[in-house]
Amino acid sequence: MLSKQEIKELEILALKIRIETIREIGTLGFGHLGGAMSIVETLAVLYGKVMNVDPKNPRWEDRDWLVCSKGHAGPAVYAALAIKGYFPLEELKTLNKPRTRLPSHCDRNLTIGIDMTTGSLGQGASTAAGIALGNRMSGRNSRTYLILGDGEIQEGQVWEMASFAAHRKLDNLIAFVDNNKKQLDGYTKDINDPGDIRAKFESFGWYAQDVDGKCVASIYEAVERARNTRGKPSVIVLDTIKGQGCCFAEDILFNHHIEVSESQMNEAIEKLEKKLEEKLEEVVSI
Repeated sequence: MLSKQEIKELEILALKIRIETIREIGTLGFGHLGGAMSIVETLAVLYGKVMNVDPKNPRWEDRDWLVCSKGHAGPAVYAALAIKGYFPLEELKTLNKPRTRLPSHCDRNLTIGIDMTTGSLGQGASTAAGIALGNRMSGRNSRTYLILGDGEIQEGQVWEMASFAAHRKLDNLIAFVDNNKKQLDGYTKDINDPGDIRAKFESFGWYAQDVDGKCVASIYEAVERARNTRGKPSVIVLDTIKGQGCCFAEDILFNHHIEVSESQMNEAIEKLEKKLEEKLEEVVSI
């Protein structure tokens, strides 16, 4: 269980990731803001407390791996990587611009710290399972963390992976499903209702949990339970909001890919920076 200080520190990291993600997309003027915002708390937990990584040695063979299969959420991952020191924060302002190392979707050949190229939905699931199996066969103790979208799991390839991972007993694979209830063109329940996601993964032989994807403590505790589970892969279904924590994005119905004005960016960052100051004061008072 996390201490109060550790929880505050992860909340601070989440605010920093959210601020930098809004700034990089706002500087460009458009981007995949909705689904980037809803995985921020998960990224804060992974990079702030859970994953065994080394920013100075990003290709370290014994590291934990992250596969963001919903590759359009790359801007949030880039923000986390920059804050951790993989590359300078200033580089975030080059998002999706000519000659950038930060394309709109994750690309391991361009971006330091990105473990797998993603964007074709569903394919990241298979590669994550392959990474987990390969590392186990090589005798490594590393874990692979996989982030899936709730719209993405409509892809049959995800469920082929789910069957394979359970058969291979890949207990070094922990997946997250970002259940923000929306996909590109509307609500998932209206387009292809995913039903009980946790129960579906359980039926494939996974250890599955439902958690509040807005709460860093809940996410961390779920990861710890997953890490202590032997003989089967784990999935954590995150109850989130598309556009989570961004004052202008949460209320937009179709917020998968949106235009962001300078005034919207500045207003959102100002509000988040105020929250950040409050959190920093709370840490001092503990």
